[in-house]
Amino acid sequence: MKLTWLGHSGFRLEIEQAVILIDPWLSGNPMFPQDRRAEAIGGATHVLITHGHGDHTGDTLAIARELKIPVVGIYDLISTWQMHQGIEGIGYNKGGTVDLGGAKVTMVNASHSSSMEGNEGPIYAGHESGYMIAGEGHVIYVSGDTDIMADMAWMGEYHRPDIGILCAGGHFTMDMQRAAWAARKYFDFKTVIPCHYRTFPLLAQNAEELKAGLPGVEVIEPEVMQPIPIPARV
Repeated sequence: MKLTWLGHSGFRLEIEQAVILIDPWLSGNPMFPQDRRAEAIGGATHVLITHGHGDHTGDTLAIARELKIPVVGIYDLISTWQMHQGIEGIGYNKGGTVDLGGAKVTMVNASHSSSMEGNEGPIYAGHESGYMIAGEGHVIYVSGDTDIMADMAWMGEYHRPDIGILCAGGHFTMDMQRAAWAARKYFDFKTVIPCHYRTFPLLAQNAEELKAGLPGVEVIEPEVMQPIPIPARV
């Protein structure tokens, strides 16, 4: 199992028999080296989308067409793309679980907003979501864009994720202190990886407050295109 940050909230997750691109915003992403696009998407089997904002959907349609792979996410957005963009999709909803190459991906709640740009303003793009991804003995919680929410209590107890990929940049999502509080209150993470930060001056530029708030937890500040190996657990 291997996890690679693509900048902002984008990740490449190699798990079981799947290579999942999560929220792949590459083109125009100031964190992503454009000359490494082929490396970032090579061999991908699925694209997983948390919500419709452009800094998350980014290169989704282009990658789906180029690699002929399905886009996975909230039914409303995926079905619209299937109808109007001609892509292959797996649309489902919160509480549902899909099998992506042996990885079990359950959609869970998030607290944010979700829209796409239209000619006359934002267009509804289905609800925002997070995911619990189970495989190779791990459960990874991908928070998507969210604030603290009471749903995290049952999500932590029911799914028992040991790895948290948490938005923590502030302004648009939880900040580092709030993400640390949520992780302490609702989860028993062994590893936490922050995202949705460092991209712009408006966002947090480091994870020192997250580290300070999570003593005893391995907080990994990812570097773009540097894989993080995660040993399988029996």
